[in-house]
Amino acid sequence: MKFETLACERIGDVLKVALNRPAKLNSLSIGLIHDLRDCAEAIQRDRTIRAVLLTGEGRGFCAGADLTDPSAVPPPGKGMGQFTAGRLRNDFNPVAMLWTNLPVPLVVAMNGVAAGAGASIALMGDITVAARSASLTFLFAPKLGLCPDMGATHFLARHIGEARARACALTGAPISAEEAARIGLIAECVDDDKLMARALELAQGLAAGPREAFLAVRELMASACTSSLADQLEREAAAQGRLADSPDFLEGVMAFREKRPAKFGKR
Repeated sequence: MKFETLACERIGDVLKVALNRPAKLNSLSIGLIHDLRDCAEAIQRDRTIRAVLLTGEGRGFCAGADLTDPSAVPPPGKGMGQFTAGRLRNDFNPVAMLWTNLPVPLVVAMNGVAAGAGASIALMGDITVAARSASLTFLFAPKLGLCPDMGATHFLARHIGEARARACALTGAPISAEEAARIGLIAECVDDDKLMARALELAQGLAAGPREAFLAVRELMASACTSSLADQLEREAAAQGRLADSPDFLEGVMAFREKRPAKFGKR
C-alpha cells in the first residue's frame, strides 16, 4: 500500500499505518483524509491482514484539521457553513466510520499531541496506547467557535461520561496521557521509548487471536451503554450462538484440552 500522506509497513500479519505529514504535525489535509479512506478500503480487501497499528510520524500524532489547506476554502458562491457541513458528511465522517469498523482489530499508538479531529482519530482504536509525553485536547469550541466533530462527542461521552466530556469540550484543557489512562479515555500510558514496542506487541497478539470473537466484543461494547440489560443479554446470546459454530471456537476448545497454544484461522 503506497499513499502520498501515509507510510505503510507490513509486519507479519499486522499492517502498520503512520500518518505522514510530520512537518505539519500530521494535520488533516483533504489529501490525508482521502488516503485514510483509501487505506481503510484496501484493508477491507486484503484478507491477509489480521490487525492494524495506527500511529503518527515525527513528534506529533495529529494536530487536527489543516486550516491552511487550500481545499478548506469554499468555492465562490458557497457559504462556509454549507461547505463545512458538506466536507464533514462527504469526507471526514466516512473516514470515521471506516476506521471504527475495520474488519480487523485496530491498535492506536499515540506518539505525541492529538488535537481536535486528531484526538477523535486517536480514540478510534479498539486499544489506544499513548506515550507518556503525549496529550489530547479538544479545542473546537474555545479556540475556533465550533463544536467537536469526527466522533469526538461520541467517544468522549462513552469513555469518561457526560460531565467530564462536556468539560473537555468547553475548556479545551489538555489531557495528559497519564490522566487519559487514569480516567479511562485510553487503555494505557507507557514510557516514550516503549510505545511502539508495546503497541506492536498488542497488535501482534490481536492478529494471532480469534478475529470474529474480537469483532463481536467491539460490537457488544458499542451497544452496552445504550441497551437495556435484557437487550444486551440477547445480543450476547446471538453473538455466542454465531461464534460457537465457528472453527475458531473448536480450535480454542481443542487447544485448551490439549494444553497447547491455539492456532486461530486466517480471514
